[in-house]
Amino acid sequence: MVAFEADYFRALETPRMAVLSPNLFAAAFPLMKLMPARHILDRAAADGALQTGMRIVETTSGTFGMALALLAAARGYRLTLITASSLIDAKYRARLEGIGATIIITEDPDGNGDQLRRLQRLEDIRQKEMDCFWPQQYDNPGNALAYARLAELLVRRIGKIDCLVGCVGSGGSLCGTGAFLRAVFPHLVIIAVDTHRSVLFGQPAGKRMLRGLGNSLIPGNLRHDLVDEIHWVGAYPAFGEARRLLREHGIFQGPTSGAAALVAKWAARSRPGARVAVIMADEGHRYAETVFDDAWLASLPGWPGTPPSEPILLTAIEPASEADWTRFPWARRGLGQVLHARFRDEGFSR
Repeated sequence: MVAFEADYFRALETPRMAVLSPNLFAAAFPLMKLMPARHILDRAAADGALQTGMRIVETTSGTFGMALALLAAARGYRLTLITASSLIDAKYRARLEGIGATIIITEDPDGNGDQLRRLQRLEDIRQKEMDCFWPQQYDNPGNALAYARLAELLVRRIGKIDCLVGCVGSGGSLCGTGAFLRAVFPHLVIIAVDTHRSVLFGQPAGKRMLRGLGNSLIPGNLRHDLVDEIHWVGAYPAFGEARRLLREHGIFQGPTSGAAALVAKWAARSRPGARVAVIMADEGHRYAETVFDDAWLASLPGWPGTPPSEPILLTAIEPASEADWTRFPWARRGLGQVLHARFRDEGFSR
């Protein structure tokens, strides 16, 4: 790989640092998923598992697929991406295909991303083409390890960090960055941001309006035992905060970054003596005709409603509406521990 290619991709995967309040610092990425995608492909190429001309196949909801498409185009790989009908729009598909990716779209009548069906299609491809390479973003430890660079950058730019806030989809960015930072700052509070009807923290799977976070399966890179608190943010508060970031700070990020910023702003306000860092994953260009379009928002039932100023504290894990923002004290427990405690408290244990 020639030097200018490395410089180009390094620029895309390097966050811009912004101060959102006296104790709140944001790492706003152009395309964060380039960081794990490049790390995983580099390691595979070094090990001989990936060679020029081979096919890469992956299941993705968006930005990891874009990262793979850019890298495949630059390095001479073929690429097949599998996504669900609820996760991709015609223009984003056209962008990916324009870069050279082959897109397979599975039907998703429940609107939850149907990860299982996508993985089944992926396995069919791997059975027919045995020498293709699967990055396995959800379970590959290289995903989380790639964020050592982000942890180092945060420490160099911010210094002591007391609280880290980030969205969870594959688990790589929050758990990878959080694990490295906690090795330096054992007191670090880690706050995970999910959305309603995602199974990652014990909610039942269902239709999700807010994309780019959440999941219908539990990924191997999600370490529940690192998380102190979980927040579930509906689409409407996330949309509103993404627009506020642009209006008040000139930061053009997508709605998942809006969800993370909303929670981080609350965390910084609730902890005035703490230094809070928030990870914001990608820019807002993909949402120019939706989240940042007044007419599209006006077509949503109940928009804008009354935006929540703080989360509702839950005593039991349960989904809420797209206008709601809830939180639950996770207390660095495993998923099984939390669910067992819930069943015991509800009288289901023997």
